[in-house]
Amino acid sequence: MAEQESDIFHMTVRELLTEVKDLSEVIVDLAYASLMYNSEEMAEKVYGLRDEIEELKYAIRVKTMLASRTKKDAEQMAGVLQVVAAADRISHSAVDIAALLQVPAEKRPFITELIDESDEKIRITRIRAKSDMVGNTIEQLQVEAVTGMKIIALKNRQGWTYDPDHDMKLRAGDDIIVRGTASGFVRLEEFATGLIPWEFPEEGGDDL
Repeated sequence: MAEQESDIFHMTVRELLTEVKDLSEVIVDLAYASLMYNSEEMAEKVYGLRDEIEELKYAIRVKTMLASRTKKDAEQMAGVLQVVAAADRISHSAVDIAALLQVPAEKRPFITELIDESDEKIRITRIRAKSDMVGNTIEQLQVEAVTGMKIIALKNRQGWTYDPDHDMKLRAGDDIIVRGTASGFVRLEEFATGLIPWEFPEEGGDDL
């Protein structure tokens, strides 16, 4: 724990804010996913992410206080603290959502209705052996760029991985939970089942 805190305090305020932003997105996705798939494990991850965000918030507050030597400094740091406050509200709301898992499914049908009304939905699909996704990393595939779907969790033989790193390699039989539009999911399913070949981004395609 002490080592983790030390690592956090070696980060810049910009790096800390980026980490808070990324975790705020993941925690909401996992909170809804925990309800959709009745997963206590996902709910526990939500609580864990809440604790991580709390640690990041503390580090940001300490750093902004140390950096504020004048009124002008304080005014500049006020915007940073507003972002932190927003992240605080998001993380606590996500925890409240995950806590609904303790309510019987038949007594929370409104959750499904709310998710159905959203433009972006959380869904799950399995990668088949004949899919071109097999053996490639998330970065090599550029899943979000190609399909518009963000992988928020992945389950393989080792168990669940939440907010998987870009260098994680996908295998046949992996279940991936994704967030995105209905049309994006249809496209991803075609790739995941091997119905169509993966459209790998061309290397150096931006060089004109």
